[in-house]
Amino acid sequence: MGEDDRMVNTLSHLGIGLLIASVAGLNKRQIKIVAFMSILPDLDFILNVLFLAIDGHLNHQVYNVLYYMMGHREFMHSLIFALFVTIYIWYREKDRMLIIASGAAILSHIYLDYVTSWKMRPLFPFIKETSTIGAIDFFDPLITVISFIPLFYIMLGRVRANKNNGVFGNRNNSSSKVNSHIRSLLQVNGGWFNGSSKGEHRSLYRKLLTIFVIWCVFNPLAKAVLVSDLEKTEGHEISYQDSYPISPGIFLSAYEFNETTYKILISNYWSGVDKERFVDKCYCDQDSSATYITRAQLLYNSSLPGDVDYPVYNVSTYDSNVTVVLSDARNPFAQYWAYFKTEYIFVFYTDSENYDVYLKRNVQYNKPLPVGMFE
Repeated sequence: MGEDDRMVNTLSHLGIGLLIASVAGLNKRQIKIVAFMSILPDLDFILNVLFLAIDGHLNHQVYNVLYYMMGHREFMHSLIFALFVTIYIWYREKDRMLIIASGAAILSHIYLDYVTSWKMRPLFPFIKETSTIGAIDFFDPLITVISFIPLFYIMLGRVRANKNNGVFGNRNNSSSKVNSHIRSLLQVNGGWFNGSSKGEHRSLYRKLLTIFVIWCVFNPLAKAVLVSDLEKTEGHEISYQDSYPISPGIFLSAYEFNETTYKILISNYWSGVDKERFVDKCYCDQDSSATYITRAQLLYNSSLPGDVDYPVYNVSTYDSNVTVVLSDARNPFAQYWAYFKTEYIFVFYTDSENYDVYLKRNVQYNKPLPVGMFE
């Protein structure tokens, strides 16, 4: 997922947090606390940057422990983290409504990530296996619109404040422009937060928040019905959590058709199966490549995050090495989605037990991976 996508996602979380705070009838300071809680889990990117800076110096055991604690959408996207934060707010503030709103804001963030497309460990450290609901597209139009409405009011207030302070008119010198911007920002914050604490737009926000909750509950149920229909049509079990939304109402599913082939399905709520394809599990001479495929399997299975669900192997041999490219069978069918644009490239040297591993993720270059990730 690109940085721009992450920014849009964080703004959506912020908008939902502002809705929750406004409906709860909190004061300006409390609204800011709840708004911060709604984006707090995404601050794990700071820990993730630190982790990437040291991961090449870690052995396998330490690498896995730190990945659980510092990786993006790992510990800071878990229920136990939300509980710790809520308890801390209760200890500091002793305000029941603030505690409820803060807990709802951070849980809305975790759930919204969990109900979209990315595997997480919400019950870590009790359950370390990844899972996802994967029922709502990352850029779901309804959630995007709902979450951006309070942000729109803030921006609208800023434009009005700029006009009132003559920011668009009088530009005598740089000092006055800086002071005007500072005053306008303070007035916008004060104006919007004052308005929310006084109940302005609360009826609208309550309705929007209700629609948001209903939508988040409805979609997982609708997906369950779709997956059930797919199973009846195919006569085969279809994984619920491995059926991913690739656009609003359209899902990408797969299952093992036979020993050598996967069947890929693209389905939607309106017409069921729209497209189907078959993908070979291995592009290679399996007899001569079996040893290297097994080595690649063992190394990958020991690593995190474990984002390949339907492994496909492409093996090529050169003078001094054998290259095994591991990807997911669904990769070609999610053109604009980084999650399925991941390839692990294992380079095994035939004259020794040494190997190198590279990561290719939706780009044209390969990034070397630390050995500690695998052993």
